[in-house]
Amino acid sequence: MHAFADLLDRLIYTRSRNAKLKLIGEYLRATPDPDRGWAMAALTGDLDLPAVKSSTIRALIEERTDPVLFTMSRDFVGDTAETVALLWPEPEPLRAEALPGYDLRLSAVVERLAALSRSDAPAVLAAMLDRLEANERFALLKLATGGLRVGVSARLAKTALANAFDLDVDAVEEVWHGLAPPYEPIFAWGEGRGKQPTPADVPVFRPFMLAHPLEDGTVDLDRFAAEWKWDGIRVQLVHVAGETRLFSRAGDDITGAFPEIATHFATPGVLDGELLVRGEAQGHALGEGGGAASFNALQQRLGRKTVSKKMLADYPAFVRLYDLLFDAEADLRELPWEQRRGRLEAFAARLDPEYFDVSALIEAADFAALAELREGARSAAIEGVMLKRRDSAYVAGRRVGLWYKWKRDPLTADCVMMYAQRGNGRRSSFYSDYTFGCWNEAGELLPVGKAYSGFTDEELKWLDRFVRGNTVNRFGPVREVEKTLVLEVAFDSVHHSKRHKSGLAMRFPRISRIRRDKPAAEADTIATLESLIV
Repeated sequence: MHAFADLLDRLIYTRSRNAKLKLIGEYLRATPDPDRGWAMAALTGDLDLPAVKSSTIRALIEERTDPVLFTMSRDFVGDTAETVALLWPEPEPLRAEALPGYDLRLSAVVERLAALSRSDAPAVLAAMLDRLEANERFALLKLATGGLRVGVSARLAKTALANAFDLDVDAVEEVWHGLAPPYEPIFAWGEGRGKQPTPADVPVFRPFMLAHPLEDGTVDLDRFAAEWKWDGIRVQLVHVAGETRLFSRAGDDITGAFPEIATHFATPGVLDGELLVRGEAQGHALGEGGGAASFNALQQRLGRKTVSKKMLADYPAFVRLYDLLFDAEADLRELPWEQRRGRLEAFAARLDPEYFDVSALIEAADFAALAELREGARSAAIEGVMLKRRDSAYVAGRRVGLWYKWKRDPLTADCVMMYAQRGNGRRSSFYSDYTFGCWNEAGELLPVGKAYSGFTDEELKWLDRFVRGNTVNRFGPVREVEKTLVLEVAFDSVHHSKRHKSGLAMRFPRISRIRRDKPAAEADTIATLESLIV
């Protein structure tokens, strides 16, 4: 556990990407199986220890220290695991050798926590914490609850593994989701002790091809094809050896949440598409959203392990297909986009049209005409335009010059700051998360969204001073402020929502400007936002 804790500690204080890659690589080369495999599972978000919840940890620390002290410390530090690790009483003597009975190797800790019931978890977790130093306690708590937040993405961790053993990162990514932690076949391959794992007869995830934002400039429509960028979630459909899997963009298996899609995809192959919920309007007309409802409707289905019959009926899902990676056993990824598109259309013709269709191409005489069509794209299900080079192979990740995403311009509204909360990590000392509202007909200010991005570091310092100097009430870590500051908020769309008092919810809100020049009374109204719903 000590080596893993040291790795996390170093990663937290390392900003350089290359330095992070080196740290992880050195750890993986020096650490034996299965510890290094469980470390990779933690770094990539593939570790699930359901017996330990945040509430369990809070209850344990409140038994051992003043609950008010813990609350105040947590508010200041901004991270529960770090706060508990620092406040946890130091046993005498400290080290585990003097408190026998627990194997505190990383693999042993993971295996023991994975086998626990929720009722047994508190006692076992507390005994482990009693045997560890502060940085090890932090690592244990992060491990137990997930979400390490050490500035390492899953892709970065896999890149570090590939670099450490001179492997191709795309080859590692391709078989990753077909293997279970602690990934011993990958390490055996990397060290020359075993063969390269293959995805044969296993429904595994392949890395998606991604697009660069189209900033200023144009593309030649003779060389690029255009299609709508649909506002759902990107999915990969895999059917191999009689098994079907749905994977999210992050490679998570979401098959259980969309059983109707899995049931009706029984044709061997691998497809790339957008998961959507069907709206009332059918067909492919732009004004109807191509038969798709807003992302808000899709959210009702996300994050569920099982789905009720009512949910299936109220929010019927379908997949709008973008690309064909495999046609049965034939790997098409090296083919140019135009050839894959033809194969996709033929493949899709064999699928049930109630659950699958092909994303239509946009016909435009030139780029100016396409820009005009994009400007009018305010359907609830359309985010903008995708531009794909006609001769492009399907390659993992973002490759310059192949695919571009040209999102529609965001909507904006002038809102009034209502509440603020401290951030996490390096923002834990700043009030950086802001709830804002608009006026209703009765002159009440009702919350319409929350944002924690879009501003510079200097603007963050100014906003933090405003919150501290204009606080009128406190609710735990949340401060209510005087309703005097107007924020211009950019957002992708707005939808009806029963979960919010205003009846509205913004999609992807971010602060685009601080309107110190505008009186709060002149901020926008709920009615104005409602007029933007499509």
